[in-house]
Order: sequence, then C-alpha cells, then structure tokens
Amino acid sequence: QVHMVESGGGLVQAGGSLRLTCTAPGREINNYRMAWFRQAPGKQRELVAALGPYGKPYHIQSVKGRFTISRDNAKNSVFLQMNMLEPGDTAVYYCAQVVQRSDGNFDVGSDFGPWGQGTQVTVSS
Repeated sequence: QVHMVESGGGLVQAGGSLRLTCTAPGREINNYRMAWFRQAPGKQRELVAALGPYGKPYHIQSVKGRFTISRDNAKNSVFLQMNMLEPGDTAVYYCAQVVQRSDGNFDVGSDFGPWGQGTQVTVSS
C-alpha cells in the first residue's frame, strides 16, 4: 500500500502562515476524498479539513477562516494553507484518504496505506 507523504511544516510565530503539501507517490489521489488531521502531544488525532473530488471543502470550527484545504490534480497533491496560526495549532499534521458517512462525519479510508510520518507544525507565542 502507498503511504502519504506530508511536507511543509516548521516553526512559526503566532500570526504566521504555513502551507502543507500531501502527495501519494506512485498512486493517484485525485478521485478520492482527502483530509488533513493533526495530533498534539497527549491528545487524540483530530480531523481538521476534508475535500472530495467535487463539492465544498469541510473545515472544523476552530480553523474556519484561517485554514483552507485545496487540491491540484495536475500535481496529484492536496494542500492545507494555514494563516493566522495560533499556539494551539501546534501538532503533527497528517493527511489521509477518508470516506464520509451518512451522518456527515468522516472515517479514514482503506484504499491507502497506514499513516505517513506527518509534518510537525510548531507555533510559538
């Protein structure tokens, strides 16, 4: 199975911006719903944003207006533009294929391999 590869993390001051990139080397992701997750130390992994091949993107309330998920099919990539970063955004960020349930929530899909290594985002105050 193909693992996702995440990049673009780093150390920024509060109010700064970062753009994360997700690819799946050797495998097309263009027809799949993809999502960004994050896991802060001592906390459970949470979904941050999701975007299908069509339709509107989904963002959790705490990042609405600050983060934007997008995709570029020509580059076989999914992005997460993060603006106005806050110390509470500090986490390892991962991307994954997801499926949307009938209740509107998301489950991690099984068409790709286990979680990638993620990319560390650290926001200093």
